Amino acid sequence: MGDITTKLIKFSNKKIKAKIIAKQNGVIAGIEFCKQAFRLIGKETIFKSKIKDGKSVKKNKVIAEILANTKTILTAERTALNFLNHASGIATITNSLVEKVGKKTKICCTRKTTPNLRLLEKYAVKKGGGFNHRYNLSDEILIKDNHIKASNDIKKIVLRASKSKKVVTVEIENIAQLKKILGLKFKRILFDNMSISLLKKCLKLCNKKYETEYSGNANLGNIKKISRTGINRISVGAITHSSKTFDTSLLLG
Repeated sequence: MGDITTKLIKFSNKKIKAKIIAKQNGVIAGIEFCKQAFRLIGKETIFKSKIKDGKSVKKNKVIAEILANTKTILTAERTALNFLNHASGIATITNSLVEKVGKKTKICCTRKTTPNLRLLEKYAVKKGGGFNHRYNLSDEILIKDNHIKASNDIKKIVLRASKSKKVVTVEIENIAQLKKILGLKFKRILFDNMSISLLKKCLKLCNKKYETEYSGNANLGNIKKISRTGINRISVGAITHSSKTFDTSLLLG
């Protein structure tokens, strides 16, 4: 078992050098994950990163240099690059969104993450200049549409939640729902899939008494327009569940 192809190579314990090259412009994340993938296969690995997580890289620039046994590099290559490319893809799209809206609006990820990769993905969002939403179901209280339908009373469930010491966010879909909770004590209102005109009306009613967040199909084409409404945060599920992988290559020698 194991890497049956690399086992065909003679002198696979011979130390060789390799470089990881960026094949596009972007923001790097996941260097340590990449490094540890090599070290798990071969403890002899010497891994020198040429760029830190969160920094921009230009196409054709060296991201890292590696010295290790031939079998270590060939066996770990794909897994190591998968970590690096996935995280850097998330950091890159996050940074593109952050650059669009400027400093007044926070770009946040959601819990729409890949099973077993949540830590890596949320880390990559931060390295791209974004912010994390709650990490798990016990971090914060987020009252969503299905909670409201299940309880059948938005005001009562918000009142119960407000007794907690946790941050409370309430998702609303229309002005009628908003009016039922205005005046109650909680931190944040999340406006879900609203038109810009309706969002502006809701923000006016809030009168800056709550932190505000928008969610629903925000992308590079419309995020600046959403930001201009004065919303505090925009959550974008696509930066983790649909991000394009960053392109790199590992070259020997």
